[in-house]
Amino acid sequence: MKKVFMLSCVALLTMTACKKNDASSRISEDNVAKIEQDAVTKQNQGSPKMEFAELLHDFGTIGNNEAVETEFEFTNTGNADLVIIDARATCGCTVPEYQKTPIKPGEKSKLKVRFQTGAVGQQQKTVTLTTNTEKGEELLTIKANVSPAN
Repeated sequence: MKKVFMLSCVALLTMTACKKNDASSRISEDNVAKIEQDAVTKQNQGSPKMEFAELLHDFGTIGNNEAVETEFEFTNTGNADLVIIDARATCGCTVPEYQKTPIKPGEKSKLKVRFQTGAVGQQQKTVTLTTNTEKGEELLTIKANVSPAN
């Protein structure tokens, strides 16, 4: 009796394991059409675009333990609202401040970057902006030659 039960379980398991279950059987024409339509709609609506006056700011020679700041001015040259989702610097000595509200097409805004020196020598820091632009991120760079304190 046990052998018959075990044999039945193995046979049942074998039949269900051999069932065709590939990804193509789960794709429906409706889903494909909806994805294509969404892509066309998004393309027709356009997207925001950030255009900066400058992507690099050089502070020149500054003293150690000195705090300096600059502003990167940009314009939304796209045809949809621009949203800066996040702004991150490569280290804690660099702090970006950005507009948290959407920037309308044609509007200008500024991104302030504050740099607190802590090491001597040539310094280069990058600020990465995560945005809703087509590229998805923008990179800004600051440079400084930090001289020892006198």
